[in-house]
Amino acid sequence: MQTAQGWRPEATRAETDSAWVHPTAVVHPSAVLGRGVRIGPYAIIGEGVVLGDGTVVEMRAMVVRWTTVGRHNHIGIGAVVGNDPQDLKFHGERTELVLGDDNEIGAYVTISRGTAAGHGETRVGNGCRLHNYSHIGHDCQVGNGVVLEERSGISGHVTLEDEVIIGSMAGIHQFSKIGRGALIQPLSMVNKDVPPFVVVGGNVARVVGLHEEGFGRAGLPEQDRQDVIRAFELLYHAGLNVAQAVEQMEQELGGSVEVDRFIRFLRNASRGICR
Repeated sequence: MQTAQGWRPEATRAETDSAWVHPTAVVHPSAVLGRGVRIGPYAIIGEGVVLGDGTVVEMRAMVVRWTTVGRHNHIGIGAVVGNDPQDLKFHGERTELVLGDDNEIGAYVTISRGTAAGHGETRVGNGCRLHNYSHIGHDCQVGNGVVLEERSGISGHVTLEDEVIIGSMAGIHQFSKIGRGALIQPLSMVNKDVPPFVVVGGNVARVVGLHEEGFGRAGLPEQDRQDVIRAFELLYHAGLNVAQAVEQMEQELGGSVEVDRFIRFLRNASRGICR
């Protein structure tokens, strides 16, 4: 298990029977701590927080309120998890943040709860890596295996599907949707939807190519990979508009699971897609 700046007593993934809280930490009486939870110096655990088994909260981190954290999460130094949404329509309503299992939350990461006017909750899946100083805004829906590199940020109501990678210091406009396995290059500003496995970059972001390395992360078999490559060619290199490209995909590649997913994304792209 990762060393936590020397403050934590010895522990393993086979957790001890009870939580361990540093004497300087503050834990709200309503908080629920799972087996083997470790809470570091000057950390704050707020009202209605649930920390799953084996979760570590590093020194000076805050899990603010009404946040449910799954098993074996690591919350880094100074992170603020479950803070109030940065939304002018928010007036103190009870909203939630839900984190899955095995997430690595770096130093000074911020993750906001939802808003009553939105989903009512922000949700992060399993196995995500949120690097130092990255930010997840209110009402975002983040899938599994997502990576936010250092100082990147996603605005409110953004959807990140599984295995998305957001490069360092990139920013995602509110209400945008990033498809499975897509890659956002560093320093990019994305203001439209990005289809699955597509690479975009620049300010404003434009399509760069296809994220073929993402096929491996997603575990796609060879035929599915070839189908996605062909769908990408029809969308971006065949001189077709989106509706025409979708029609051609259905004719050529109908029945492919990954192409069907690609087509559904295009049909639900409410902001338009990056070109």
